[in-house]
Amino acid sequence: MALHFTSEKRLDDGVLEREFTLGDIPGILWTPASAPAPLILLGHPPLGLHKMYPRLAARARSAAAEGFAAATIELPGSGDRPRWAAAEQARADLRRAMEAGEPVSDEIIDALILPLVDKAVPEWQAALDALLPLPEIGGPVGYSGGVISIGIRLAVVEPRIVAAGFFAGSFVPRAMFEEARQVTIPLHVLLQWDDEGNDRQAALDLFDAFGSKEKTLNANMGGHTGVPQYAGDPAARFFTRHLK
Repeated sequence: MALHFTSEKRLDDGVLEREFTLGDIPGILWTPASAPAPLILLGHPPLGLHKMYPRLAARARSAAAEGFAAATIELPGSGDRPRWAAAEQARADLRRAMEAGEPVSDEIIDALILPLVDKAVPEWQAALDALLPLPEIGGPVGYSGGVISIGIRLAVVEPRIVAAGFFAGSFVPRAMFEEARQVTIPLHVLLQWDDEGNDRQAALDLFDAFGSKEKTLNANMGGHTGVPQYAGDPAARFFTRHLK
């Protein structure tokens, strides 16, 4: 898929922000003044790039301050991309279960997450194919945040990603636990201890399943949106250690 830049602006801290399309997939690339720079892929939940932009831009500018480029793409079925009926049905089933205070079944989680992983991971790989030849990009690649199952699959199948920072705040199909055992790259996992939408024990079991020799769990008190600002410091040191 061909990469085409569609807009460009210099932010007040000197970071160059460029929107692009990869085929029909929208994306954004942020590069620091100190390019060429190692690249961090910014994962995010399937809420749409427009809605996620403030958080993504803040993460990208923090990465740029540490000397990293950052990039993200719109997930399948999100933003202005075409919806698919099965995913919409799974989201509706999830909402009904949560509003009723019922456990979210394995069937709902599988229907919601597994097709998204299958569709999204090849697109992230295509983004790497297009971004890495750019002169502003140099060095190894990291993956940060996002739907953790997408990160797990990428860590298994994409050798260009050498370190990953995961947020244990999304539903994980049981099948992904087996894939987690195949992950061997260094990991930094952030867990909100009181995350109302996340099964804490399942998150701990997933961390235990990762096959990486170097894996760190950073747990903080508070709910899903209560991640303390200082939690970014050890994550930044993690990527500096492995990408520079």
